Amino acid sequence: MSSIVTDQGVVHYEAIGRGRPVILLHGWLGSWGYWADTMFRLKGQYRTYALDFWGFGDSGKHRENFHIDDFVALVDQFMDRLGIDHATVIGHSMGGTVALSLALAHPQRVTKVAVVGSPVVGSSLSFWLQLAGKPWVASFLWKFPAALQLFLKLLSLRVTRQSEMWYQMVTRDVSSTTLESFFSSIRSLHHTDLSPTIGNIAVPVMGVYGLRDIIVNPHQAKLLSRYVAASHIVMLPNSGHFPMLDESDRFNQDLLDFLGQNS
Repeated sequence: MSSIVTDQGVVHYEAIGRGRPVILLHGWLGSWGYWADTMFRLKGQYRTYALDFWGFGDSGKHRENFHIDDFVALVDQFMDRLGIDHATVIGHSMGGTVALSLALAHPQRVTKVAVVGSPVVGSSLSFWLQLAGKPWVASFLWKFPAALQLFLKLLSLRVTRQSEMWYQMVTRDVSSTTLESFFSSIRSLHHTDLSPTIGNIAVPVMGVYGLRDIIVNPHQAKLLSRYVAASHIVMLPNSGHFPMLDESDRFNQDLLDFLGQNS
């Protein structure tokens, strides 16, 4: 377990491999662990860093806000502390929106971007995730944890083919979140709209979306294709919101192919 101290709290991360740097960002209610298999697949050619956002996993939680802009600042500081001038940034769901936002706010930091099931427009989130951004809903779930457990169990049957694996991962990760990080982050994601500026991203962007995704509308891929000149879209027919779990071999190979392409 490794960590750094930033201006706004401790950031936990894991690193493996040797070569050009690749930074991996998790989604809402997740942690670095979703990237473990991908890190293993990339380690022969790349130095991978998977971090926990503030409020999640083993990173610091003593904050009032957990917004997309806060997470962009986190990644920027993380790169500063580790002496990483620029890197490929890969993000799942909320993490992909952060990666795109980083490429817009700090273009010198990012050589390539890959997003996995990520919203470009926050309104593409499912109704249930939009609802989770309301403080009264989050407070109810925190007051009655059995209701949250039931919700996650039912959700696990629809979000991924690896339902039992995902349920174990998400229940572990939820236990590491706070009420504030739970609703503040997803509320911020819901109100994010990158469509007016995303065309300013000049580096290659790959979008990976599962056609069975019920969390983020997979048609978000069309926005990437429409607005980003150097975009490459991969649609996985047998994946839901977690292609790295549902079709791990194909997902990791597509990622390696993207990373190996000349910019």
